[in-house]
Amino acid sequence: MKRVMTIGGSDCSGGAGIQADIKTFSALGVYGTSVLTAITAQNSYGVQATHEVPVELVEAQMESIVSDKGLGVDYAKTGMLHSSAMIEVVAKELKKYKIPFVLDPVMKAGSGGVLLEDNALNTVIELLIPICEVVTPNVPEASFISGLEIRNKEDAKEAALEIHKMGATAVIIKGGHLEHEIAAGKATDLIYDGEFEDISSEYIKREKEKIVHGAGCSFSAALAAELAKGNNLRDAAVSAKKFVHDAISGGEEVSNLIVVNQAQGLRKDADRYFVLENVKEAVRMLKNTSTFKNIIPEVGTNIGMAMECAESEFDVAAVDGRINPTKEGIHAGFVGFDVSSHIARMILAMMEHDKERRSAINVKYSSGILEACKELGMRVSSFERGKEPTDARTMDWGVREAVRNPSLEGKAPDVIFDLGAVGKEPMVRIFGRTAVDAVGKVKKVVERVER
Repeated sequence: MKRVMTIGGSDCSGGAGIQADIKTFSALGVYGTSVLTAITAQNSYGVQATHEVPVELVEAQMESIVSDKGLGVDYAKTGMLHSSAMIEVVAKELKKYKIPFVLDPVMKAGSGGVLLEDNALNTVIELLIPICEVVTPNVPEASFISGLEIRNKEDAKEAALEIHKMGATAVIIKGGHLEHEIAAGKATDLIYDGEFEDISSEYIKREKEKIVHGAGCSFSAALAAELAKGNNLRDAAVSAKKFVHDAISGGEEVSNLIVVNQAQGLRKDADRYFVLENVKEAVRMLKNTSTFKNIIPEVGTNIGMAMECAESEFDVAAVDGRINPTKEGIHAGFVGFDVSSHIARMILAMMEHDKERRSAINVKYSSGILEACKELGMRVSSFERGKEPTDARTMDWGVREAVRNPSLEGKAPDVIFDLGAVGKEPMVRIFGRTAVDAVGKVKKVVERVER
């Protein structure tokens, strides 16, 4: 496992600084060590106090890590270096041991507060930029370092050239602050290592008063981790950008902040596996329910389940094809993602109202089935297919119509049915928190109907 050392300040709120770096290293599969340069008292309202660690102790921390053959350093990244004296000792140690590193020229905290003394910027330019592998300023930081105003992409290119002339092997200017990029729905980073290259991602919209906290730290930490693994600069930057995009997308809302969630990718992978296995188990349960075939509609049944953060049909697992009755019992195709638009749209429409209802299954319509659902205490609603607009998609529109039923008193229905239309079979849909939960409800309905 590669070893990456972060050199920076502590954020007691846990969102940025050393804390963000260590979480990033762990999520990306590298071993993280840390050299603490400062302690900050900060929260969602800003930085209330800063205390710099004595430079002798910072030097000792670096020596301890580097001199231990069991630890060692493959790569490093720097974050908060508050004073010229701190920058001098860190630069001396990095140069002494020839440690390749990513320079994150942190000047201000995302929540507000100065993290770099005014007279220390020149020391960064003189001592750290000439020996770093890559420097990763955001637009305001790049403007301060280069001395140029950055209003657009061409200005960013000029700034990158100026910073490159200062000795940096490569420059990445993060473009999340450029207004024209935001207006276009993009966040584009500019790379220069002798040639220019853009790396774009979708700009994540948020409430204006919400500030993203920890994104810059996490990007530079992710970049260092990917470079430590041996990836080239472009591939490392693309991976780091995607990592941070996902971390912001799954960020935690804390007061006026959106704190990046470095474990989001791991959580998504785990949830994806859970969803797939849950639908498979639900299908097995249906196959073991001998009387279930009696309530399969003529068009067949399907069951699906969405991931917790589902955004599209690609995030919904279901049965490929349909579940159909046979002489031996029931037959079902394989379970996979993005195999049933119909069931996926039904679930996604329901999740707009209640994110906890991530699963649905359709069964045939009968008054007996509806009565059984009501006797079991399920909330039942419906829509009329005859009123469906010509430009609507049945399940998107139908679920939204059924959810508006005043009798539900704002609660999500457990069951939605319709009486069909010309060429359209009547249908009952049963919703659950998981696929297994939905099948559990179906089994109870079948038992009650069979009585």
